[in-house]
Amino acid sequence: MALAYHEEGRPGKIEITPTKPYASQLDLSLAYSPGVAFPCKEIEKDPADAYKYTNKGNLVAVISNGTAVLGLGDIGALAGKPVMEGKALLFKIFAGLDAYDIEINEKDPDKFIEIVKALTPTFGGINLEDIKAPECFEIERRLKAECEIPVMHDDQHGTAIISSAGLINALEIQGKKIEEIRLVVNGAGAAAISCTSLYQRLGVRPENTVMCDSKGVIRADRDNLSESKRRFATTRDIHTLEEAMVDADVFLGLSVADVVTEEMVKSMAPKPIVFALANPNPEISYEKAIHAVPDIIVATGRSDYPNQINNVIGFPYIFRGALDSGATEINEDMKVAAVYAIAELAKEPVPSVVDEAYGLSDIHFGREYILPKAIDPRLLFRVAPAVAKGAEESGVAKRPIKDWEAYQTRLRELMGDDGSMMRHITELASKDKRRVVFGEGNTDNMLQAAARMYHDGTCIPVLLGNAEMIVKRAARLGVDIHGVEIINPRHDREEQRRIRYARILSEKKQREGVTFNEALEKMFSRSNFGMMMVETGDADAFIAGSYSPANKMAARAAQIIGLKDGFTRFATMHILNTRRGSFFLSDTAINPVADSDTLVQIARLTHEAVHFFAHEPVMAMLSYSNFGSNASEEGPRRVARAVKTLHEQYPEIAVDGEMQADYALNTALRDEIFPFNTIKGRDVNTLIFPNLASANITYKMLLGMGVGHITGPIQIGLRKPVYFTGVNADVRDIIDVATIAALEASILSRESAK
Repeated sequence: MALAYHEEGRPGKIEITPTKPYASQLDLSLAYSPGVAFPCKEIEKDPADAYKYTNKGNLVAVISNGTAVLGLGDIGALAGKPVMEGKALLFKIFAGLDAYDIEINEKDPDKFIEIVKALTPTFGGINLEDIKAPECFEIERRLKAECEIPVMHDDQHGTAIISSAGLINALEIQGKKIEEIRLVVNGAGAAAISCTSLYQRLGVRPENTVMCDSKGVIRADRDNLSESKRRFATTRDIHTLEEAMVDADVFLGLSVADVVTEEMVKSMAPKPIVFALANPNPEISYEKAIHAVPDIIVATGRSDYPNQINNVIGFPYIFRGALDSGATEINEDMKVAAVYAIAELAKEPVPSVVDEAYGLSDIHFGREYILPKAIDPRLLFRVAPAVAKGAEESGVAKRPIKDWEAYQTRLRELMGDDGSMMRHITELASKDKRRVVFGEGNTDNMLQAAARMYHDGTCIPVLLGNAEMIVKRAARLGVDIHGVEIINPRHDREEQRRIRYARILSEKKQREGVTFNEALEKMFSRSNFGMMMVETGDADAFIAGSYSPANKMAARAAQIIGLKDGFTRFATMHILNTRRGSFFLSDTAINPVADSDTLVQIARLTHEAVHFFAHEPVMAMLSYSNFGSNASEEGPRRVARAVKTLHEQYPEIAVDGEMQADYALNTALRDEIFPFNTIKGRDVNTLIFPNLASANITYKMLLGMGVGHITGPIQIGLRKPVYFTGVNADVRDIIDVATIAALEASILSRESAK
């Protein structure tokens, strides 16, 4: 599988993507000759302008000679290339940094250093990787001294930074002070020495530190010790790892598998901490360590156990902060800043996106969570600024950041859609928790969504379905639903509620042929029952899980809930979040064929909905025609009539059409070809499709192509928040829709109270 992953499609894992236009001859003349001469001259006058006119400030070199590749050893520069490509990929996906992998076939440290130095004009930073000790120490030391860009050997410092953050939190949990602990380190390579050095900078006393290598305890009376090992030599009368472990508070392993026994762990001080970081198999297995001492805190380098010491938590963001501040080096102050930023983040509530990724529902600070998870999106916005501030405070920042709020915004833009809209909606919904009913509580995705929203504090969820089945399903999924209400509409004890709902519905619809017996039969349906909960005020919002086309469920909602005053239609909208911003697409699920009046109503509802999401709508009514170019066709004529009505009766709505999608989305092109358009100079963010087929096909195609993240469907036009989603929708999608429904319910409640 791993070989196929690297081989399939385009071989390898990275490629170069242009960032400027290149379609025309003019573009090419600007990109290369003669236009490129102008920035060249500016950089010749002021080398700092390289950061202004080139990608130097966003480019990292991942450089190795392949002498210590992962757990594979000295396999050579070429064989190590897949690892370096992988590191470049991680820089990009986690911190938005471009990275080139450079494999240098040279083991002589002096020659290696000269080659790397010669490459520095190209890059903003250098990440040294997989270079064996002791050469790596001298290589890094000299490159840091002789280069004016940040250089870091991640194998040394990455593990040191991440494990230091874990150590700070583990000591807090175990109730120990760093200046009082006894530390045993097994391994004396680059990572072990860097870790121990940083631990001592944070407060571990040298006299309380014992380091072991393959020959046993590194003692002061041993012959032929390297300078790096001599720094950690002890004068204590101990010779073996087993002896060193007695009464130790912390064990750090960066050595080989299975060198620590359960008896050694039992001999440690009460409430011990074991960081067994040998890969792929640790010095002692997680299970054995926990079995030996139940209140131990264990961390490993593996992702299948709690507390993974994973360098990806640190290096992308450390380089991000260093490059963004124009740091000339990555110094100790910057490393310590990263340590504390990572440690503090682990104490904060974990976002549900992280829970979802790891299949958990209640990750929280404690013995099994001392470090943020690698995919936690908050790392970028905490660690990079902390490192940049550390660079400024230590005097190595050539371009100190002046506006930290703007910097946070820039970080989000680097990563594309930042999810700020949904974060804001979630925050607002959490301040006024509403009772949200989930119609298909016995399905995996809806059950997990409700549980996560309960634990996130976003709403008060209610699950509809068979309680016994739901509890069993939750247990199988490992989902904690303690505290989540379950209602079975078919259960006898709900009879009185069914009768009450049926009476209310039949009285409301008696002139539309709905009898009491017919309404009572409808109440055995979870969808109808849930809608009536909202209609009667027993709940604030309902999420219907649909097995069939949404417009069938919509017909029930229109009958039970009713439409907003002034409308005879309602619709659904999807939000497409992209690097260009958010786009609103309508109608994506309800109205199969839209006449002119329906299009007008959809546009009015969408205009109102876009305002709800704190955006100013600029709307394009789409067609395969442009402003009457196919006037003989009924489809474009329907759209044109709708636009005419909107212009005449609702002039406050910024809308025009009919127009093709490319003209809608290219403001300059639209204004040049059709200068009379009424939204001239404004970028369209809202697209009204001429029929359900085109809207539905478009958003599903975009979703399948991964163009951006799509949220929806969001109902627009019902009197109360009843939303529809497919039973197979992703948990994240259900949570997004339910959160929007909860916020809408909160707003309606406040408005009705006025």
